[in-house]
Formats: sequence, C-alpha cells, structure tokens
Amino acid sequence: MKILANDGIAPNGKALLEAAGFEVVTEKVAQEDLPQELPHYVGIIVRSATKVREALIDACPELKFIARAGVGIDNIDHEYARSKGIAVINTPAASSQSVAELVFGHFFSLARSVHRSNFELRAADGDFKGLKKSYAKGIQLRGKTLAIVGFGRIGREVARIGLGMGMKILPVDLMVEEADLSVDLHESYDGSLERKIKTVSLEDALQTADFLTCHVPSLKGALIGTEQLATMKSTAILVNTARGGVIDEAALLDALNQGTIGGAGLDVFVGEPTPNRELLEHPMISVTPHIGASTVEAQANIGQELADKITAYMKG
Repeated sequence: MKILANDGIAPNGKALLEAAGFEVVTEKVAQEDLPQELPHYVGIIVRSATKVREALIDACPELKFIARAGVGIDNIDHEYARSKGIAVINTPAASSQSVAELVFGHFFSLARSVHRSNFELRAADGDFKGLKKSYAKGIQLRGKTLAIVGFGRIGREVARIGLGMGMKILPVDLMVEEADLSVDLHESYDGSLERKIKTVSLEDALQTADFLTCHVPSLKGALIGTEQLATMKSTAILVNTARGGVIDEAALLDALNQGTIGGAGLDVFVGEPTPNRELLEHPMISVTPHIGASTVEAQANIGQELADKITAYMKG
C-alpha cells in the first residue's frame, strides 16, 4: 500500500506509517503530473502546496484517502472526495500551540517595532541614536485587551498565553457562549490555573481590542473589511495567521496608510506564494511566510496524528 507524501512528512510520521505496513514516497510530484502518478497510490498526504481538486480525484478511482498535514482543507475538494467514498483527514490538534505562539511573535514585534528596527539598524547607514529615539514609544501587552475571533483550538491556545500575559480576553465565536480554560504550568510546578471565559459580539471586540487575532476557516468574503477596521482603535494591532483574505488586504492597507489602525501581522496572504508586494514592504506590517505550524514540535505532532488517523482508517 503506497502513500504519496507529496509535500513531505515528519520523520516520525513516516516511520510510524512504514511500521504499519505502508510504503511512504516523499519524492515530490509536480501538480501537472499528479493525474498520471497518483492512481498508483492508495492515499496522498499534502500540506498547502499540492491541490487535490475534482478532476484529480476523478483520475484516481482507487484512492482511499486524502490527508492534510495541517488544519485547513481548502486546497482539497473535500466534499466531492467524500461523495466518492474517499476519506479526508486533517490534523486540527497538532499545531495549535505553535500557531498561537507565532501570533504573539507578531504582537511583540509590532508592539516594540522589532520588525522595523532590526532591519534598519543592520543597514550600513543605520542611525543607532536616531532609531532609539524613533522607537522609544513601544507598548506592553500586560493589561491590554486581546480579541480572539474564532474560539476553537488555536483561539483557546492564544487565550491561554494572553491570560499568562495578564491580558483581558474577549473571544468571538457564534457557536460558543463560554469556555472553561485551563492554563497548564511548566512541569516543574504543580497544578494549573482555571478560568471561565465568556464570548462577546464581534462589534464589541472590534471597538474594545488593543490586539486582535483571527482563527476562522476560509470564508467566501473578508470577515474584517473597511467597515470593521473603521470601528477599531487607531492604536489597535491585528494579526492574521488563519487564511489569506480573512482580513481584506486592500482595506487593511488603506487603514494603515490613513493611520486608523496601529499595525498588522500577516502569516497568510491572498495569492500565495506571491503576495502583494505592498503588504510585504509596508513598514507597519510584520510578515512571515505561512509558518504558523513550522516548528519541530508541531511537525512531530502532525506526523503522529497523521499516522494514527491513516492507520486507524485503513486498517479499521
């Protein structure tokens, strides 16, 4: 039983699948060649690069499963696949902590202008004293209000970090009224901290937030556009590590250029892997190349979860 891990797989996941009797091929097959190559496999593992659309599914009548090493499955025609009896597997629990920590990486960077001063100070003509004066008005996160739009696994991990930072948490989720959060302490300490967190409306969160982060699935349109940005504080910082387009990119640029919000952090973009250059070069935007789950720990967790789910499905 051959599996094509077309966008790679962590070594532990590959080893576990091989121990379960699968042959795992990690040699990359170009998107245009998949209709000829994929019919030789019982399953395919992808990240965000490889697309598994309806035509490719039709070309592989023996395909048993499509697995996404990550959370989102918008690069897979998943409803069509399931209608053909093909299992669609993802790993929603594996990378939550890593994505949440990246959110705070952007928050810290923007709050203290790390993304700008690091670049500018390295320049041959970097003016140490001038930059020190320019970036003398950073802000602390402790005591600030953190809005979390989407209170699933990742949103709750963000909330746990925010609670540890001494922030006020305002989650937004139409499917959740309140949640019990346990903030686990380091293993060298005993116990954990317990808090009950109630959700609020998006309108209230936008108007109140000092920091805002989005953790929602792909939508037909932007969740945060011109109207929503206009209600936010002029000092507010927002981050998107969810999906490109959740925040309207044109509206975001307008708000930044007009000074109606304080800054933005983007890990995802419309048109990946060639985002709008204006976003990448804007001094008030901290950018990363879609690396939310790109930690050693998250990839190992993903490998474990993939192997467990694929093995259970194929042999159960």
